[in-house]
Amino acid sequence: MRRREFIVGLGGAAALAPLAAHSQQATPVIGFLHSGTSEQNANRLVGFRNGLAENGFVEGKNLVIEYRWANGQNERLSELASDLVQRQVSVIVAVSSQPATLAAKAATSNIPIVFTWPGDPVAAGLVQSLNRPGGNATGIGTLNDELAAKRLGLLRELVPQAKPISVLFNPADPSAEAMSKDLQAHAQTLGVQLQLLYAGSDSAIDAAFTTVASKPGGAVLVNADPYFFIRRAQITALAAHHAIPAIYYDREFAVSGGLMTYGTNLPIMWGQAGSYVARILKGERPADLPVVQPTKFELVVNLKTAKLLRLAIPDRTLALADEVIE
Repeated sequence: MRRREFIVGLGGAAALAPLAAHSQQATPVIGFLHSGTSEQNANRLVGFRNGLAENGFVEGKNLVIEYRWANGQNERLSELASDLVQRQVSVIVAVSSQPATLAAKAATSNIPIVFTWPGDPVAAGLVQSLNRPGGNATGIGTLNDELAAKRLGLLRELVPQAKPISVLFNPADPSAEAMSKDLQAHAQTLGVQLQLLYAGSDSAIDAAFTTVASKPGGAVLVNADPYFFIRRAQITALAAHHAIPAIYYDREFAVSGGLMTYGTNLPIMWGQAGSYVARILKGERPADLPVVQPTKFELVVNLKTAKLLRLAIPDRTLALADEVIE
C-alpha cells in the first residue's frame, strides 16, 4: 500500500469572534444531520470524532452530539433539521449529504452549519465566496466534478472498448444536471460515448444494471451520492452478476466487491469537518472560515473482482493505486 497526499486547501486566516448566544453552553451540543444511517457511516464517524478530539472536544466528556439520521428517507430531513434548530444546538453538521445540507440551510440562518459539498457551494447559494463564506455556513468542497472526470478517464483506460459507458445518477441529486453536462463535455474530449441512467429506488437500480447488461461491452460509473453509498452491497452485487466493469467513488465499494474506486478519503474529510466544528465552538465564525478542499484522494483496485471479470489491470493503474485488494 502506498499513500499520496495532495493539499489543496484554500488559505486565509480566520478572525476570532464571539459565538452566538445559543453556543454559550457549559457543555456544547451539536446536531448531526444525515440522509443515511449510522451503521453505513461508522468508519466516517470515527474520522469525525477524531477531528473533534484532536481539537479538544470529546463526545460524552465535554461535548454532546444529537444525531438525526433519515435512514434513506430524504423527505424526513426538513423535520429533523427543524428539530435540531428547536433544540438550539451550537452547530449543525451536514456532511456527505447534499439533501441534509440544503435542509439545514433552509431551517436556519443563524446556527452555524458545517457541510461538505460536491459541486460549487457558491453557485448552490451556500456561501458568498470560498475564501469568505459570509453567512452561517462553511465547510469542505469535495471536488466531485473534477473527481468524476478522473474516474471516467480511469474507467476508459481499463476498458477502452466499452461502448457506452453508463453514468448512474440519483434523480434527487441537486447537482446531477450540472454534473451530467460536465461529464458529457469531458467524454467528448476522450472520445467516449456516455449513457445517462437515473435510479432513485432499489428497483430502479436493478433496472439500470439490466439496461447496461442488455448491450454487451458496457461499463458503469456510479456518481457520488449517499443514496448509492447505503446501497453499495446491492450495486456491487449487480455489477458482479452482470459482469459489468464499474468504478465508484468510495473505498468501501471496493471492500464490498467493487472493481475500482477513486475519490476522497472520507474519514479524513469528516475529520476536517470535525476540526471546523471545534474551531466554531471555540469562537470562530463560519462567515470567516474559508471553504477548504479535501487533502487526500485514493485509488483502490480490487484484483479479485478484476479476475472474475477477466480484466487485466494496466500496470500504470496498479502503479498509481494506493491500495490493491487481492
